[in-house]
Amino acid sequence: MSGTGTGEELGAQAARARALALLRIRSRATAAALLPAAVAVVLLVAAAQGRIGGGGWDALRWAVTACAAVVLLGAAAVSVAIARARPAVSPTVPLSEQAAPDLYRLVQDLADRLGVPAPSAIALTPDCDSWLEDRTHRSTQPVENSATRPVASGGRRHRAPVAPVLVIGSPFLWWMRVAELRAVLAPVVAGTGPAAHPDIAAARRFVRGLDGAVADAAAVAPGGFTRLRRLPRGLVGLIARLLLRSCRGHAAAMERGVAAAASERAQAVDYGLRIAAQEQVGLAYAGWDRLLTRVALPAWRMGRWPSRLDAGVVSALTELSRRDRLADGFTSRLGERPACDLLEEPGAADEAASLLAARLFHGGPAETGPDWSPVDWQEYPEEVVDRKWRTEAARLLRVLDAMGVRPTPAGGPDETVGGVGAVRAFGAHGVDAVGVAVPTLARVVEQLSGPDGRGEELAAGISAAVAREEAAAPQQPPAGSPASSDGDALDFWGTDPLPLFPLQPPRTGTELLADHVAAMVCCAAVDTAGAAPGLDWLDGPALLVDGERRADLGSPVLSLVEDGDAGPLRCWLASVGVRTDKPVRLV
Repeated sequence: MSGTGTGEELGAQAARARALALLRIRSRATAAALLPAAVAVVLLVAAAQGRIGGGGWDALRWAVTACAAVVLLGAAAVSVAIARARPAVSPTVPLSEQAAPDLYRLVQDLADRLGVPAPSAIALTPDCDSWLEDRTHRSTQPVENSATRPVASGGRRHRAPVAPVLVIGSPFLWWMRVAELRAVLAPVVAGTGPAAHPDIAAARRFVRGLDGAVADAAAVAPGGFTRLRRLPRGLVGLIARLLLRSCRGHAAAMERGVAAAASERAQAVDYGLRIAAQEQVGLAYAGWDRLLTRVALPAWRMGRWPSRLDAGVVSALTELSRRDRLADGFTSRLGERPACDLLEEPGAADEAASLLAARLFHGGPAETGPDWSPVDWQEYPEEVVDRKWRTEAARLLRVLDAMGVRPTPAGGPDETVGGVGAVRAFGAHGVDAVGVAVPTLARVVEQLSGPDGRGEELAAGISAAVAREEAAAPQQPPAGSPASSDGDALDFWGTDPLPLFPLQPPRTGTELLADHVAAMVCCAAVDTAGAAPGLDWLDGPALLVDGERRADLGSPVLSLVEDGDAGPLRCWLASVGVRTDKPVRLV
């Protein structure tokens, strides 16, 4: 680009001014640490020249010298802690140039058009956002080893630590078209220009070091001598927090200036298209959130992780476009080239991002195991939905048994129990001829709608059972990580536990009871009325009756659980043809 606009100049000037303010804070802190030493030097020189003497001056000189030594040692400890502190790094899936040559070429061309340095590497995040992240700190280099080697791009060679890493939201690659992705990335890539300024880079390193020092001080010291370590760590953390607090306003203003300058520089690149692409960003966020909370979360809780989340977001957003008239017309652009075609192996990248999403939002382990295995979308209804319903139905009946709830025997026809071939005579209330309870829906409805009411007791029992099962689940991820298809091109962000960002707050006892009763109803519908488990891309597990989704089960179940009124549910069961007196198959 031949020139820059006034807006960009103002933003860059504001960012540089704030960066200088941050560096002045660092200089003042250094000066404060050196001040006692300077006074001690003056006193020592004055004493050596015979200008001062006597008992009072000698005592002052040695006191100041001792104070200076303590302050210098403390300042050195803080400086070392800040320099050695590992800055926060976002968990991502790194992409080498070999894994995505077309994507690297697109970013390089975009940087050339903007007149800024190209990002040093590209990584994917399982979120609907994109940003630049500085990973030049030596502690991050082994993790991003594929990004630290010299790479050739456009006939030029550059080393990765020169510029920050470009982190791209993986849902963007599957939902957006190539032109839309380029328009969305333009203001992000433009940020590499301000990031290359020495003052801004130094100010960012200073703030990141302070942040890392605070985090290290707050961490529990491993091994013995904990009390001896706690005092110096706490002192370092206190000083780092004070400095960080004084830097907060300047750092925020500096980043706003950088963002303003980058956005202004990107105005000349695909500006009209970027307005339309921003609408796709909002749509992608809505579909991604529904996919995670309604579709992925039930699978994660069952020990399965959908291995094609990014591909699923396309189906979810297509369904959203069909239902929502505001999104009507967005699917017409699906005929254009998707951005995921810029990857050599989109499936491998999708699988890696899907597993990382499970680790971030659910706390799952870093590799596949007996209790943590991938599931394809074709297998989801049988492997997740049906298993979820039957597991919850079994838990509901176990809690009823633990409460000592036994139905009253009643006469009834002969039926085959559980499809095993054993013929028992059992009544409508779920007990066989010899008084053994059988898993029937009628038993549950009877306990929730009876004159004594057991809803609160049952909800408390289910909550306790769920809590026990979650506490018994393994918390530490196994060592090792799955090998990628092309060596180090697609690797995971280590195997250490990641910070957990739960998607939903803990469920209440009433919510858990309603889920379990609905699961029992669905099991009865599948076993006695010919229904089938299904997948709704926006709402998750679904009950299919005659091939159509029945979404009207929630209200009758809530009437039973909250009010003890079984009338609406009985009407619903009659409309579907569900037999409440017949046993259901449990896991």
